[in-house]
Amino acid sequence: NSDEISSLVSALEASKLSIPRPAVAPELYGRWRLLQTTNADTASPIQRKAVDATKFDIFQDVVLAEDDPNRLLVRQIVKFGETNELRVDALASTSAYPLAELTDRRGTGKILGLNVLGVSLVGEEAAEDPDRPDSRVRFVFDEGEFDLWGLTVPYPVPFRNPLFRDAVKGWIDVTYLSERVRISRGNKGTTFILKKEEED
Repeated sequence: NSDEISSLVSALEASKLSIPRPAVAPELYGRWRLLQTTNADTASPIQRKAVDATKFDIFQDVVLAEDDPNRLLVRQIVKFGETNELRVDALASTSAYPLAELTDRRGTGKILGLNVLGVSLVGEEAAEDPDRPDSRVRFVFDEGEFDLWGLTVPYPVPFRNPLFRDAVKGWIDVTYLSERVRISRGNKGTTFILKKEEED
């Protein structure tokens, strides 16, 4: 049940067994399968659906861009079946792969007081844990597309529009990392539990 899972997550995070400096550790890179998420109330309605591992196979790739080995990407993949999926790419930044654009978020993400894009921690609430150096991966969503029966359809959010750019920034703190398991906490209060996929 969720209380047991929460207790196990807390125990792993407190265990000191994590690979140190996880955001820059080689073990972070590759494909991860989402096993469980807390789906916090601060997540957007779209995000709550897009990270529901009970309904879809969801993967997160942490990779270097094919066209630029100095650019880090975090790619979210939601599989809707054998031939249908959503892919959303985010430009990412760590101390190993810094990206000047990824400054701290200024706004919570509410639009006219409504939770449309999700509500983010900002300011002091979003401060990095000094006891966990190199644990944060900052990101900004950059582009997305649906692949539906072989037809590519753009994701209908203008990620690159300057009016929305701050609202599509975020971060995950890797609070536990082993060769097989990763626990991350996001800027909207969501906890993610992921399992490393085997390399082909």
